Amino acid sequence: MKNKLLHTPEGVRDIYGAELERKELLENRLKSLIKSYGYKEIETPTFEYFDIFSKDTGITSSREVYKFFDRENNTLALRPDFTPGVARAAVKYFFEDEAPKRLCYLGKTFSNHTGLQGKLKEVTELGLEYLGEPSADADAEMINIAVDLLKGSGLTDFQICVGNAEYFKGLCEGAGLDPDTVSELSENIRNKNYFGTMDALNDAEVPESIKNTLSSFPDFFGYIEILDEAERKVRGIKRSEEAVKRLKELYDRLKAYGVQDYITFDLGMLSKHDYYTGVIFRAYTFGTGDAIIRGGRYDKLLSNFGRDRAAVGFTLIIDQLLSTLKRQNIEGETEREEAYIYYDSASFATALKKARELREKGILTAMTRLDDGTDPSGFHKGDRSSLILYYSEGKEKKI
Repeated sequence: MKNKLLHTPEGVRDIYGAELERKELLENRLKSLIKSYGYKEIETPTFEYFDIFSKDTGITSSREVYKFFDRENNTLALRPDFTPGVARAAVKYFFEDEAPKRLCYLGKTFSNHTGLQGKLKEVTELGLEYLGEPSADADAEMINIAVDLLKGSGLTDFQICVGNAEYFKGLCEGAGLDPDTVSELSENIRNKNYFGTMDALNDAEVPESIKNTLSSFPDFFGYIEILDEAERKVRGIKRSEEAVKRLKELYDRLKAYGVQDYITFDLGMLSKHDYYTGVIFRAYTFGTGDAIIRGGRYDKLLSNFGRDRAAVGFTLIIDQLLSTLKRQNIEGETEREEAYIYYDSASFATALKKARELREKGILTAMTRLDDGTDPSGFHKGDRSSLILYYSEGKEKKI
């Protein structure tokens, strides 16, 4: 039992010292960048009623949510995803008029997964939501901000991969597939399982033209040129055609921002979150096997909370970004200058005066009293970046 008390559970960890300082500085810098686009910060509860995260709203499987009960026996949940809570709050507080709303947030999410292969169950997410604007302009603003955040973190080599959930949904609708088959197909395509995809298509007796398109999703990955072929494959399926046209319109907007070199397309990109209704995107870079940013359009989600408004947003996983920066040997921002002042009881006033002078200059200054004659010269071995002073009998000594 004593050993358990000294260790954290699987999937969580302690952060302290220089690592925590780098994390906080990165968070603050990226949050300031988001706010420069006019986004206002919102803080939602760490736990909410379980129903807003249930599979009925397209969020996630209940098995992946940490659940507990309050005294009235209501089922509560630690948030696995920020978006539903922000959507709930936005409907309640922010739609007194028809103007679009821009909201951003920073905090923890919790996922009760199994077999995570070392992945964290508690992570810090930075995200934003653009509510009430259905146009491709809003999609482009999201992706441009994603590029700005990654560049602002220090990354130079990354890609934003863009898809459209409507392309797949249009094909499934055209084939008359039932929800269970759609779900099975979606999982197989997400996992790049060609044989599982073909089994599901054969069992459902899908028309040959649609079967060929669904089974060739891996071919619809690349730069802007692949959209013409993707569009040709779905001639006559209006919903899928419109999905490709939306991506072309989005690309024109991204060219205006000047970020087209960071963009690739993947019509086979699907999400396990069923609430996505249009453009979806993810950011990838070296040093990580998973996306650093995940986002997209979810125009139907707010209607679950009583307001039918368009919406698009994304989240950036701070912990994963920091790990990636370390693996790419990109130095994070360091804290301000530091000073350590040690003093004996007779030197308190002198040491305090010096500490105040340093703090006024923006230097982080810690004072420590030493009354037993201890020599502090060995307290900071290897620390060449900090100012270390010792006051004995009112006299200053540099260490």
